[in-house]
Amino acid sequence: MRVVILGSAAGGGLPQWNCRCPICRMARSEPDRVRPRTQSSIAVSADGTDWLLINASPDIRQQLFDNPQMHPREGLRHSPIRAVLLTNGDVDHVAGLLTLREGQSYTLYATRGILGSVNANRVFDVMAEGVVDRQAVGMDERFEPLPGLSVTLFPVPGKVPLWLEDETMEIGAETETTVGALIEAGGRRLAYIPGCARVTDGLRARIEGVDALLFDGTVLHDDDMIRAGVGTKTGWRMGHVPMRGANGSIDALASVALGRRIFVHINNTNPVLVEGSPERVDIEAAGWTVAHDGLSLSL
Repeated sequence: MRVVILGSAAGGGLPQWNCRCPICRMARSEPDRVRPRTQSSIAVSADGTDWLLINASPDIRQQLFDNPQMHPREGLRHSPIRAVLLTNGDVDHVAGLLTLREGQSYTLYATRGILGSVNANRVFDVMAEGVVDRQAVGMDERFEPLPGLSVTLFPVPGKVPLWLEDETMEIGAETETTVGALIEAGGRRLAYIPGCARVTDGLRARIEGVDALLFDGTVLHDDDMIRAGVGTKTGWRMGHVPMRGANGSIDALASVALGRRIFVHINNTNPVLVEGSPERVDIEAAGWTVAHDGLSLSL
């Protein structure tokens, strides 16, 4: 199985377009200390030829340009992306669907809840019927988006997308609006969980023994954005478990047998983004890798 992390940042990317926090300033002026990053997306392949795109970032055009294995290879129109899978309906995971509208056929997979929110918004009709096949997938229903590559979706604690929040919103519920993906090929297993509000016993059991875990690294501490002076929301309020602190993901997952442990979906205010920082050193000492765009895995 081949995996390419196309985008490793959370919504807004790094640097965020309107942000002058210290980390965004460093990403602009000292890219050797803070690598710029695009918004969350990965691609997975069983054979290195046909690829499954997981989440369609607003930055997808640049991501595909930056990774030659995603370039057209045949005729006048072609794409090695044969299928797209959504793990939630967040803007940073669905807006890129609007870029993938140039008459290119592929299959779009998502749970009924996630697909329903996409179908209800007519702007996504640019993915023309008869060109893009939309397939609803049930929880714990193993399917093959590509030959030799199987996926099983499972619920993780989360919340509805920001653009669908209302007075009935519940944070931390396990529904089909925020899911993880267990991906298998050639006897190897990858767990991809870019959004998660807390680590539960069920989640630990679900990912036990995988060869690689790509996990929600949005915030280091629950109050990262408040500390940075750029926001009032906590990680918990945004539906993201912090790396450190009470019930943080590093300690919560320490006893789980895993291969590689990699943080993805990292917010621009998270200090682990700074190369060589005490926070980065601490994360790496705990056995975790901080993802960057273009990081590739062969499992």
